[in-house]
Amino acid sequence: QVQLVESGGGLVQPGESLRLSCAASGFAFSMFTMRWFRQAPGKVREWVAGITSTGGTTNYADSVKDRFTISRDNAKNTVYLQMNSLKPEDTAVYYCNHGNYWGPGTQVTISS
Repeated sequence: QVQLVESGGGLVQPGESLRLSCAASGFAFSMFTMRWFRQAPGKVREWVAGITSTGGTTNYADSVKDRFTISRDNAKNTVYLQMNSLKPEDTAVYYCNHGNYWGPGTQVTISS
């Protein structure tokens, strides 16, 4: 069965960086676009970034453009989200997504 497991979240100060990982299994990972979403307390889940199957095309929400970078390693069935210059408003649970499948999420908290 499809499994997505995020890791790498934590508590950091504004301006710092974090790298999230999502380990995927149960499907042909290298053939599919992968996406990151996030959900802040009291808000709807929002799309953050996407990457095509080969990694040749990436897209970002305006709120994270130029600060976040999505990448993937098809040999490891893993997708990453490098987050730089973090802001308090980036605080959320971050989710990996493939179609109708979601991981359990990883908490990212930005606070001084």
